[in-house]
Amino acid sequence: MLDIKFIRDNVDKVRKSLQDRGAGFDLDSFLSLDEKRRGIIQELDRLRSEQNKINDEISILLKNKQNPEEKIRQTKVLSLNTGELEEAFKEIKLIFDEQLLNIPNIPHVSIPRGDASCNSIVRGWGKPKKIDFKPLSHIELSENLDVIDFKRASKITGSNFILFKGKGALLERALLNFMLDLHTQKHGYIEVFPPFLVNRASMTGTGQLPKLEEDMYRLKDDDLFLIPTAEVPVTNIYRDDVLEEDSLPVYHTAYTACFRREAGSYGKDTRGLMRVHQFDKVELVKFVNPRDSYDELERLVADAEEVLQLLEIPYRVVMLATGDLSFAASKCYDLEAYAPGMDKWLEVSSCSNFEDFQARRSNIRYRDKKTGKKRFVHTLNGSGIALARTVVAIMENNQNPDGSITVPEVLKKYMNGCEVIKSE
Repeated sequence: MLDIKFIRDNVDKVRKSLQDRGAGFDLDSFLSLDEKRRGIIQELDRLRSEQNKINDEISILLKNKQNPEEKIRQTKVLSLNTGELEEAFKEIKLIFDEQLLNIPNIPHVSIPRGDASCNSIVRGWGKPKKIDFKPLSHIELSENLDVIDFKRASKITGSNFILFKGKGALLERALLNFMLDLHTQKHGYIEVFPPFLVNRASMTGTGQLPKLEEDMYRLKDDDLFLIPTAEVPVTNIYRDDVLEEDSLPVYHTAYTACFRREAGSYGKDTRGLMRVHQFDKVELVKFVNPRDSYDELERLVADAEEVLQLLEIPYRVVMLATGDLSFAASKCYDLEAYAPGMDKWLEVSSCSNFEDFQARRSNIRYRDKKTGKKRFVHTLNGSGIALARTVVAIMENNQNPDGSITVPEVLKKYMNGCEVIKSE
């Protein structure tokens, strides 16, 4: 979240940020509420100070064996007034805290202003393969090779869930192991395997709540949430902790299943693996010194890019504009892989710098080794990478005229020697 002092001192900047994002937040109403809240705090301080003063006077009167009745009457009136004001403060604070949590992060100055049509392609890698036959979609390939069964997945759970089978399940597992090995052995991330259920405080800390609650799967009896991404549990490992400056940066990677209701997906392409409610992902999370966070973002993007390069999947890097930026991010790059069967660029990774936005909400700090002061870290995360659409890109880019799929070279050692996925 934003620091309230920052908001007061930078009203025009915050107002411009809300406009650039297209956020419908009433900043003037919030500032009025803040002014009222501060006024109550000042009045409470005055009343408590007055009460302390009268209590001292009562002690003196009693010491001098004088009648304190009038002073006692005054303390009762003050106590009544203080109690009423404290109740009013509780009500205002509840509304204030909720509204503060709904103010999005400030977009970085380097990103384009505007909606998704203003997103900027930063660079590309590889060229879309020239396929000299009519390419099949991943849905057709899946059905012909019997590696994904969408109908039975729907029977088991509902629409937009996945049942991988045989070589399809092996491919999914191979991808996970390949990515975890790459990020831990080459890129320096420490692997963790977190819970797939988190509490409300964890979801609030990373910015999913309160704004995105309708998109989440919630267990109402326990007020726990199925994670939408490993970002949530991994970031919350250090909630309320103070890290030593010399320990920064801290890098973690984690595989988890991810669960999203996709409540806002009406009208979007939901066929096959395009927009599913459960998918696998390897996440990259960083806790860094604020002075290094934008250099760390570029390295984070490079780590995610290497996955696609080793898989030999053509992709492009897209810098998101303010109107397409997630609620908590200051700057974000999307990696989009090309899928020839669908003739589309598919988002397979988002790499974001949240600056101290999540750290403030989660109270994650580090101790400055020079001054000893506790300061908020900067948090970053990125998909390294998400599998549902990556599987689409692998299948469609590596398909052969006979409908088989060539296994990418880097995955062969994870596929028990399988080099081509074909009909049995």
